[in-house]
Amino acid sequence: MKKISIGSWAYTIGPYQDCPVSWEDVCTKLAALGFDGVEVGGFGIHPNPDNQTTKEERQAIKEHAASLGLGFSAFVPNLWGEQLINTEDTSKYVSEFQRGLDFAVDIGTKGIRVDTVQHPTIFEEVDYDTALKRVTSTWKECSKRAADKGCYVTWEFEPGFAFNKPSDIFRVIEGVGEDNFGVMFDTCHAEMVAGKGARQPGEKEVLAGGCLELLQRLKGKINHIHLIDSDGTLHHDETSSHPPFGDGYLDFDAIIPEVLNCGCPHDWWTIDLCFWPDAWNLTERCKKSLDELNAKYCG
Repeated sequence: MKKISIGSWAYTIGPYQDCPVSWEDVCTKLAALGFDGVEVGGFGIHPNPDNQTTKEERQAIKEHAASLGLGFSAFVPNLWGEQLINTEDTSKYVSEFQRGLDFAVDIGTKGIRVDTVQHPTIFEEVDYDTALKRVTSTWKECSKRAADKGCYVTWEFEPGFAFNKPSDIFRVIEGVGEDNFGVMFDTCHAEMVAGKGARQPGEKEVLAGGCLELLQRLKGKINHIHLIDSDGTLHHDETSSHPPFGDGYLDFDAIIPEVLNCGCPHDWWTIDLCFWPDAWNLTERCKKSLDELNAKYCG
């Protein structure tokens, strides 16, 4: 059976920006619902390098979660305030990544999530080849630092950030070229990127099989999994909508066998309800849906 977690950012950003759910309440509820863990969004009031500054504080976070039967599937450092594509000097990005990496190690997780930070419109300012070189060289350095700590780097591609075409994904993977670097396969992002060509600059690039075809093509290059439905829409015309299972059209009976065959090197499956209204109350429903898929295909 796969271990099930959920991204804690669902309860701190978007509809919850002004009324975030406390870390204590998140952990207590997830434990009661039978989750195996939490994917830690390192911003807002939830644990991050700024509000848990000492190793002792971070150890306490780890021990508290463990006392509830929870682990941490990955850590999401707050890199959104950094520059990656639109600067020649990405040392500040790397420095902030290092802070996130150290935090991840201290709380006992091996996965570190990154994205390209800038929107797809960045290519109006920076040419494609320059942008690609900046991203891949920076992530190569980040991946080497993560490897030294026994960690891996996972890139969450999505329509709201640069390099959001299927061919872009392969170019970035090849350009980074580190064994501990791979892509996060998020089913709703994959559908919007490969099935809809959402927010792609210039000529759209779509695959006939959408999410499923991209999943098959990325076999061996995936090192993290996010599972959630897609209704083919964007949230505020920016990034993919993350509707609960059953509120979209993705065929998980076709997707899950391919997920199991994709080569992801660990057993975590993470639910992502980012920006979804009433995510807190829909968490139980999503857990039950994924439990059914887990039992059907992994039991």
